[in-house]
Amino acid sequence: MFEKRRHRRAVRRVEPGDGRPLKPFRWWQTMFRGLFHLRLPDGDGGRARYSVDVRHWMNQSSGDVRAHLYRDGRLHAESKLPALFPVPGGTVEVRMSGFGFKRCHYVTDTGSEHQLVPDPASAEGRRARFGRTHPLLSRAIGVLSVCVLLTALSVLIPQLLEQLTASKAVARHTGTLSAPVDLSLWGNVALTLATLVASTERALRLRFNWLLDGGGG
Repeated sequence: MFEKRRHRRAVRRVEPGDGRPLKPFRWWQTMFRGLFHLRLPDGDGGRARYSVDVRHWMNQSSGDVRAHLYRDGRLHAESKLPALFPVPGGTVEVRMSGFGFKRCHYVTDTGSEHQLVPDPASAEGRRARFGRTHPLLSRAIGVLSVCVLLTALSVLIPQLLEQLTASKAVARHTGTLSAPVDLSLWGNVALTLATLVASTERALRLRFNWLLDGGGG
């Protein structure tokens, strides 16, 4: 029931486009623009090209970020994130986490899902091309990203709990917890930076797990 209500709200947020042309992707937009493409039957025996363009400004996932849906290079519709665009045969779903794209998928009326193809010039497109040309190294990087995030969870969360239970008011009910690993300031900074890099790498592949990657729109 909740999912159906959220679906209806997302559809109501969709606004018609004004037909303006899709601007080409520029190299300097790599860190704050995402562009994905999808081809679907146009009803006349041909195929229309749908493009999702999101200017997310350094991966900010606030409610002000909008997704723009282009059809054959012209603005067809737009919506605040999370966005859900009705298209022939299904919907295009766009969501973001705090590190980048969480979803950009075509979901058919029968329930099957297909990730849209990232533009070759975008950061997501470059990461996808790296995965095709260096599959083993790409897989190793993906595994390393997961390991970094699991390490961060196992180290940073116990440290946080230790700080919370240091308060006498809390300790009376929970007792005092001691973190098994106590990193120095610079150790925490290094692990935090590694976590940011790992989460961003996963976002470039549109990989999302609620535990590893946190919340998002």
